[in-house]
Amino acid sequence: MLVALLAALAAQAATLEPYRVAADAIPDPLGGLVGVAARGAALVKDRERGNCLICHHGEDPTEPFQGAIGPPLSGVGSRLSAGQIRLRLVDMSRLDPATVMPPYYRTENLSDVAEAYRGQPALTAQEIEDVVSYLATLRTE
Repeated sequence: MLVALLAALAAQAATLEPYRVAADAIPDPLGGLVGVAARGAALVKDRERGNCLICHHGEDPTEPFQGAIGPPLSGVGSRLSAGQIRLRLVDMSRLDPATVMPPYYRTENLSDVAEAYRGQPALTAQEIEDVVSYLATLRTE
């Protein structure tokens, strides 16, 4: 029974799409995927999956308990390219080793990860691309 459970968990462990970092960005979409902004917006607001609003202030003033630890999301699409947003979501520690932002697309060298989530990224490649697509739409006038 334990062997079957371990085999099932190993099968669930996500294989990460390879990516290339250029300067402060991942210029190409993960796995060549196309993001959907509406799904990305839902992930940003989702308090269990993306949980972005725990640290960032978002665009929707009706969302309760928005954070102030990270920069506001308003206008991020004007400040950063899609590739820059992508690297920050994938693993901000590549830019700032002291960051408090968790890596959403890394499975190695993590601490305090619950057993059920070990070996899996916090977001899939498609979810990363969805969030990138949404955040890139947040532009200042």
